[in-house]
Amino acid sequence: MSEDRDLGIGVVGAGFWGKNLVRNFARTKGARLVAVADLVEAHLQRAQSLVPGVTCTTRFEDLLENPEIGAVAVVTEAATHHRFAKAALLADKDVYVEKPLTLTVQDAQELVTLAAERNRILMVGHLMLFHPAMRWIKERLAAGEFGDLHYLYCQRLNLGVVRRDESAWWSLAPHDISILLYLMDELPRDISARGHSYLRSDIEDVVFANLRCEGGQAAEVHTSWLDPHKIRKLTLVCSGKMITFDDSQPVEKIRVYDKGAERSVNYNTFAELISLRQGDIWIPSFAMTEPLLVECQHFVDCVRERRTPDTPGEQGLEVVRILQAGQRSIGLGGAPVALR
Repeated sequence: MSEDRDLGIGVVGAGFWGKNLVRNFARTKGARLVAVADLVEAHLQRAQSLVPGVTCTTRFEDLLENPEIGAVAVVTEAATHHRFAKAALLADKDVYVEKPLTLTVQDAQELVTLAAERNRILMVGHLMLFHPAMRWIKERLAAGEFGDLHYLYCQRLNLGVVRRDESAWWSLAPHDISILLYLMDELPRDISARGHSYLRSDIEDVVFANLRCEGGQAAEVHTSWLDPHKIRKLTLVCSGKMITFDDSQPVEKIRVYDKGAERSVNYNTFAELISLRQGDIWIPSFAMTEPLLVECQHFVDCVRERRTPDTPGEQGLEVVRILQAGQRSIGLGGAPVALR
């Protein structure tokens, strides 16, 4: 694609989250929102109010047949991601897919393979990896400023939104699984998860999951849409410092704790074996931009420059692999399921 020509974008799905993609793709440099497809007339009317003049249609095929559209964003219900993304790839469109990429490893692998065969860009909407705070943490963790990462845990809780076609695990955990893959030094070797269904017998409203790596790093993920608190929090425990990221806070989202425990070389009693360090708390400042706009801009830039996204289909496949293994562990009552 010529760099002086805007990329035509088509969005399928303009509902609860899709409306945000409509709004941001309309603001993205180097792109032009050409059309929006949705079966719900109210969603299309809202898209028109957000982007006056954008073409709205109830036919997804209109996006595929439009030569002005070079890329399609799939922001529909998770169960339909595979069908829409596959059709767009077969129509030689580059594709953005909201998380999770698909609901099965087989479907995710098919999309990854198809994108490679047709030389198309396939990017997954792992939004948190485009959050300025997350990138701030990643850069300093990689530079060794916090020491070695021992373990981390994520909490993503709220009262709602209750989904009808996916559990709290499949709806919320993709965020946190993408985060732990981004921050940890190695891929998890197994997962153990327990889920509990209170509103409907066949869909988990709350899930607790534990992931272990061969080298000793560990992660805990707690997701729920049946909780009195809205929590979006990540905690990292490292050998040098400890870090929290609280996305529910309007400001001061990151706190760095100069705290830790050190094993003494020379000691006479057990009490002297481990020394605890209680230091200062540092609240860093960083430039805050809307993560979704950063994500949309990244997708457009990757398509125009024909380069691999930071969240490619392969990463989406790995997240789906962990989600599916976690679901199997839930079915086994929490028994560990190997990932490698």
